[in-house]
Amino acid sequence: MNNKDFWNDINSIIDEGFSSEGLSKLESYAEQFISGRLVYQRFSPAEQHGCIAGGPTHVIASILAGAENWTNKDAGKGIGDFKREIERGKTQSAIIEQWARKVGCWIEDVDKTLPQTLGEHIAEGGEAKVYDNGYLLVKTIGLDYFIQPILALDRVSLHNTLFPETSMEVIGFGKTSSQDFNIIVNQPFVEGSHITNAAISEYIQRLGFQLINPRNWTFATPEIYLSDLHDENVILSKEGNVFVVDCDVRINIPELRCGGKRTLTTNVEFR
Repeated sequence: MNNKDFWNDINSIIDEGFSSEGLSKLESYAEQFISGRLVYQRFSPAEQHGCIAGGPTHVIASILAGAENWTNKDAGKGIGDFKREIERGKTQSAIIEQWARKVGCWIEDVDKTLPQTLGEHIAEGGEAKVYDNGYLLVKTIGLDYFIQPILALDRVSLHNTLFPETSMEVIGFGKTSSQDFNIIVNQPFVEGSHITNAAISEYIQRLGFQLINPRNWTFATPEIYLSDLHDENVILSKEGNVFVVDCDVRINIPELRCGGKRTLTTNVEFR
């Protein structure tokens, strides 16, 4: 099977409304992705493992979001880029919602349901809410920073690649009371204390990243863009280890103006 045949098959599964046969095919493709027989060229090999660490739900949702980009890569010509991004985001969200409802990983009102079923709402950031679920934290990730689900799903894959000690597993999807699309993840709880921004900067630069803008805690390599790495998103453990629990992480494309050289391809290869 070549790249075109693969995406045509994925879009047929979507167009047919996720029939039982279609769902079985999606599961088979996810298994091939996880085993390495299906290579998603959007990612490096390490990043594909980071995507796999997000769980089968994450893998399938990443494929479904990529299907929208494949079919609509020329859509929106003649309108502003932001409007096109919004339309793509809506299409991707609708595809993932339809699938998630079929397989039972959709939550109708996350603001109401999660506190009742999982635990206390304990923190909130710019695009995420955090719930206490014992040794795990449950987070709802919105699209405010990313617009398109595919980019928010990339964020999970890349976080898991860079920071496996605090890896995120996608457990479902839903909408808030105000109808905003959310990705729902769990993540290990890390007990620790405050760390200075200077110590964070030193740690991230030891990983090979260059400090780009200290005012918004932005770092980059030609491959990866990291931002929002302030002292509320990084924890220092009792043993003196640094744990990044949250950040804005993206494939570093030239449009981010941070020396990026990557492209956002959806090409796949079978081996």
